[in-house]
Amino acid sequence: RASAARVARPLLPWLPMSVLRPLTLADLDELLVVQREGAVEALGHIFPQDQNPFPTERIRERWLAELADPAVDCFAVVLHRRIAGFAATRGEEFLHLGTARDTWGSGLAEQVHDAVLDHLRAGGHTHARLRVLVENARAIRFYTRLGWRPTGVTERTDFAPHPLLRVYERDLA
Repeated sequence: RASAARVARPLLPWLPMSVLRPLTLADLDELLVVQREGAVEALGHIFPQDQNPFPTERIRERWLAELADPAVDCFAVVLHRRIAGFAATRGEEFLHLGTARDTWGSGLAEQVHDAVLDHLRAGGHTHARLRVLVENARAIRFYTRLGWRPTGVTERTDFAPHPLLRVYERDLA
């Protein structure tokens, strides 16, 4: 059984030290394909595609608003000259994290996670929070393994069928 303490792993040799760069408007079409593929695969049991298909235009509008908001930092994950994921923060809140379906299990998501936490620390934050869909067991395992803890606070998402989100937090020290 693994220890509860996180064991530092070396970066995978094919991953560059920094995979994040600022997200641009020119990235959105490619990013939306990556986000849709991951969401359909990981969240299809929560958002059945025959009833609640991935809302591409609504997600595009959200990214456009976040890119225009000076309080939001949006990142593209670039690997081998292609968009392989995305992340965003607002203050101490980790808004988004996703990687391309074909990178799942590679260690890329953890590297992106750690880079975003470094970004929050560099911004002077000592605490972080995020929201995870209660029925997203894969994401809950990921974040719990990386030291996130549920706060007990829940809310409904704006996206039909309006599943429950749980707030998680972690110390950045």
